[in-house]
Amino acid sequence: MQKTIFVVDDSSTNLAMAEEALEKQYLVITLSSAPKMFTALEKIIPDLILLDIEMPEMTGFEAIKILKANSQTENIPVIFLTNITFATVEAEGIELGAVDFIAKPFSEPVLINRIKNHLHIDEMIRERTNQLRDRTAQLERLQNSIVYTLADIVENRDENTGGHIDRTTLYVKLLLDAMLERGLYAAEIRSWDLESVISSARLHDLGKISIPDSVLNKPDKLTDDEFMVVRTHSVAGERIIEKMIERSGDTEFLRNAQFFAAYHHEKWDGKGYPYGLKEAEIPLQGRIMAIVDVYDALTSERPYKKAFSSEEAIDIITQDAGTHFDPAIAGALIEIQDKVKLIKIRISK
Repeated sequence: MQKTIFVVDDSSTNLAMAEEALEKQYLVITLSSAPKMFTALEKIIPDLILLDIEMPEMTGFEAIKILKANSQTENIPVIFLTNITFATVEAEGIELGAVDFIAKPFSEPVLINRIKNHLHIDEMIRERTNQLRDRTAQLERLQNSIVYTLADIVENRDENTGGHIDRTTLYVKLLLDAMLERGLYAAEIRSWDLESVISSARLHDLGKISIPDSVLNKPDKLTDDEFMVVRTHSVAGERIIEKMIERSGDTEFLRNAQFFAAYHHEKWDGKGYPYGLKEAEIPLQGRIMAIVDVYDALTSERPYKKAFSSEEAIDIITQDAGTHFDPAIAGALIEIQDKVKLIKIRISK
């Protein structure tokens, strides 16, 4: 496919020379000012831009700043055309994102070769970028497959928690969206890769792999000793994920999974387990999972109890805000309770 080149220069002579030199190999669009270039960009995205620096309405330096600030145009290679030969000018242009400078008056062979080289480089970069994007997507699919398999193994061992992992993962997503909308812990949340964080929440009960079936699937209420055994799943999950981190590297995904696993039974007042942390000592991931985990447990039937209604569960969470739960996060959940209830109804097993 023929490449498209914009030539932007307020000199009609320079535009005519560039067009004559390039029109046999490229589709050339000549523009007499930067504002006209931006109008043309609304309809056509070129493969390369030849941009004059000194123009009356808007300089080339001003124009490239706008180009690089727009996601639609930031990757277009820009070559400056200039009769200014100061090193400081070239340094500024390169810093702003230009790939090259061509001195005016330019010769046809120099112009053609420079353009050909940069188009070739740009094509190689795009090809490599696409390869890396495909590779990243493959790795993400593999990661998600492993996460789903591990989560399914845990959930299939526990006969009493069908759908728990799917529901809590969706609750986490809803709650994070609500917190961002309300500006609640927004700076920290915006620093996260949200898709990775939400996916990692699926591993919050990974430590249950270490709990004996006789305890995990006991049809009656647990004894105090049995409950102490169940409580070990938080530390067990933390240690399992720590081993994964040691073998594969400290990835953001695994560290988030570890926070969900280790801290989702901590309480705001410091009376939770396994470490008795309180308030902001508890990582945000743990504070979020604490609420959605309890909501799902309350609204789910167990051999030893009936399911509470969503409204009853919200009342309990409201009462425990500030003791069991981070009161601000509890408030966000209460405000979106109708959306949470819909997930519970949709994924009931």
